[in-house]
Amino acid sequence: MITLKVLIEDTTFNPDLECEHGLSLYVETPTLKFIFDCGQSDLAWKNAEKLGVDLKKINFVVISHAHFDHAGGFPALTKFVKPKFIYTGRNFWQEKFSKTADGFKYRGAGFTFQDLARWKIEQKVCDDILQLDNDSWLIGNFQRWYKFETIPEKFVRGENKIADNFDDEICLVLREGDGVAVVVACSHVGILNIVSTVQKRLDLPIKSLIGGVHLLNASDERIEKTFDTLENLGVQSFKLCHCSGDKIRTKFSTGSFLEF
Repeated sequence: MITLKVLIEDTTFNPDLECEHGLSLYVETPTLKFIFDCGQSDLAWKNAEKLGVDLKKINFVVISHAHFDHAGGFPALTKFVKPKFIYTGRNFWQEKFSKTADGFKYRGAGFTFQDLARWKIEQKVCDDILQLDNDSWLIGNFQRWYKFETIPEKFVRGENKIADNFDDEICLVLREGDGVAVVVACSHVGILNIVSTVQKRLDLPIKSLIGGVHLLNASDERIEKTFDTLENLGVQSFKLCHCSGDKIRTKFSTGSFLEF
C-alpha cells in the first residue's frame, strides 16, 4: 500500500492544521518514506507532528520546481532532519521571478547550492525518468505536445529575466494497481503535457491525478478542453488542490489523507 498525507496546502478541512499558499506531501511506499515539496515556511513541519509523521525517518526530499511555495520550507526542515539528498529537476538553481506593476518580485527557492553543501546534503537531478523503487518514479523533461497549454508571461528567470519554460519541473508517479497515479505540484508546463509524457515513458494506464494543475486563471474553454482530454487519456480519479483554481477545487478537492 502507498500512503500520501497532505502536510500543507492552500486550504484545510481540519481546524487543527495550518494552511498556506503552497504544497507539501508526505509519501510512504512499502520501502521508502519521503517528502514531495516543502511548502513555503515551517508550517508543513508543524502539521507533520500533528499528523503523526516522524520527519526523522524520511529517506529524502523531492522538490518539484524552484518556486518559493514548493521549495521555501526546505531550510526549516533541516532543523528536524538533514536528509542525505534531495531530488530536483535540471536547472533548479536558476533564480525565479514574476513580473509585477512595480518590477520583478523574487519567487525562488530561498536557498542555494552552497547551502546544500554546508548542510552536507547531496543534490540528485532527474533529467527524464528516475526510478526510486518498485512503486515510484520521478519524471521530468516533459514533451510539449499541447500548444494551448501556455505559460503566463509573468514568470521569468535568471539574471536576464528571460521567459521561464520551467524545464526544472518534475512530477512524482506512484504505482496504483495495474496502473499509476501522477502526483503534480503546479503543472506549469501543462498538465496534459505531463500526463502524456508519463504515459508514453512508462506505458502504463494513468488512473489518478493528484495535486495542482495551475488552471486558476484559465478560461472556461481551456478548462473544459483540458478535462475532456484527460478523460480521453484514461484518467479516472482527480484529487486536485493548491493552484488548480476555485472552479476545479470545488469539483475535485483533495482531503488530508490518501491511500492506494
